[in-house]
Amino acid sequence: MGRVHTNAAESAVPTPDLPAAAPALRAPAESHWLMDPVHAFTRSSLLLRLLGVRASFGQTPASLRLWFWLAPALAAVIGGILRFVRLGQPNSLVFDETYYIKDAYSYLQSGYERNWAEKANDLFTKGDFSGLQSTPEYVVHPPVGKWMIAFGMWLFGPDSTFGWRFSAALVGTLSVFLLALIAQKMFRSTILGAVAGLLFAVDGHAIVQSRTSLLDIFVMFWALVAFGALLLDRDDGRRRLAARLSRLTSPGGRVPAKHLLFGPWLGMRWWRLAAGVALGLCTGTKWSGLFFLAAFGLMGVMWDMSARRIAGIRYWITGAILKDGILAFVSVVPVAALTYLATWTGWFLSTNAYDRNWAAANPSQGWGWVPASLRSLWHYHLTAYNFHIGLESDHPYKANAWSWLVMGRPTSFYAQYPLKGESGCTADKCAAMVTSLGNPLIWWGGSLALLFLIGVWAARRDWRAGAILAGFAAGYVPWLLYPERTIFFFYAIAYEPYMILAVTMVLGMVLGRASAPPWRRQQGALFAGIFIVLAVGLSAYFYPLWSAEVIPFDYWRQHMWMPSWI
Repeated sequence: MGRVHTNAAESAVPTPDLPAAAPALRAPAESHWLMDPVHAFTRSSLLLRLLGVRASFGQTPASLRLWFWLAPALAAVIGGILRFVRLGQPNSLVFDETYYIKDAYSYLQSGYERNWAEKANDLFTKGDFSGLQSTPEYVVHPPVGKWMIAFGMWLFGPDSTFGWRFSAALVGTLSVFLLALIAQKMFRSTILGAVAGLLFAVDGHAIVQSRTSLLDIFVMFWALVAFGALLLDRDDGRRRLAARLSRLTSPGGRVPAKHLLFGPWLGMRWWRLAAGVALGLCTGTKWSGLFFLAAFGLMGVMWDMSARRIAGIRYWITGAILKDGILAFVSVVPVAALTYLATWTGWFLSTNAYDRNWAAANPSQGWGWVPASLRSLWHYHLTAYNFHIGLESDHPYKANAWSWLVMGRPTSFYAQYPLKGESGCTADKCAAMVTSLGNPLIWWGGSLALLFLIGVWAARRDWRAGAILAGFAAGYVPWLLYPERTIFFFYAIAYEPYMILAVTMVLGMVLGRASAPPWRRQQGALFAGIFIVLAVGLSAYFYPLWSAEVIPFDYWRQHMWMPSWI
């Protein structure tokens, strides 16, 4: 996903969007360095200011180029082992799998959700699918996540519990690899990329979400894909800006003033198009993807404004809006909307899906020009929206969003208490649990790291802190607006990658720059190393609670550090 430095240990000490001494940090009227004859303008000099370029990937030693891919791959291997081993356990539908796995089976049969007979779960677990009825079922979540679950069932058979959860485990493992690459790109450090990947690989909340077929793991994945695409677009856009300005440079090394009023057009940016597709798929999994669409869209506009300001564009805000923003909107929002609409293809092709024929039964004079299928889909969405905003039923594992920061009420997906001689229990009483409980050190440290990055961004305008906070805000802040709604802690998987990036960035600050004195680097490395070792050790301690292993009941109680975890 980009370059690595020749020094793979370069840390994530916050640096602004350009070197601290650069004149462009001042008002644009004082920073027309491109017009200053003292500064001979070249494409490479502007790239240094825009991207902090030190070495291209091709100039990096082969050994470090290998580790650029090998370190994320190793983190993904660790994550894959923790996700795929005993993936078929428990051998039953877990929590809301009762909805999504059966919906996925319906998709394989008819392309839309159908109702199931009462007590169909027991039959379904045994491979008996006779409970599937011919009538359509009313559901309130879009199709993408259920189609992805159906893919694993298509590969391994609908009667395979491994197949039920294959797609979630695959996506969870790929997310580890992707996050490690993203961290490498943001912090220009192979080591910090590996740290981010490892922490994500061993965290229990991510492991549980990857081992159960709920929808939120797919929301997280597609949002992370979009985030990565926009990071690539950020660099691509700045390279284009440097290249176009360099072509306008006069023999004297200056850019004519007329070209510095608003700056050049940068053309179609394909990574933004890819981000639009990913955000459409994210929204097509759960409507909470819309918050990522809004947050990432604003983030991209801010990056464009910053790039034009650094390049010495006089009207950098207007230039970014007119010459970047409009095309960016077209590249992302309509593309996301069309992608979202395409995810309903199974519903469109059906004749009996829920509300498929609503428009025919409810003709409209004012909106009669709209195709009946779209009118029917719109009505379906209105009823689903009303369901979501009115969802206030009580639940024993309901968790207010404020409590997510400290894991106040993790969700119990599965709980069995076998007695001695049952299910391999060797104690008087045992427990087999699947609990969406994160690694305490990672989660509590991550919440503190996010709060710290708010100060970092406010004080230094570090773009990396801002990007991390944008992803966190998109996955977390909207849920604060619905304090009465029934929500659960496992929704927090949507923002967990950005929490991991926050921890990684803070660890990079502790580690210090590669140019720091050796004693400073040693102290930082000792602290970071202790944190990582403790995090891995805690994950080993809690892993039985994430994978339904049969353990003594007293041993399970030792893991319940807070009464609200029970």
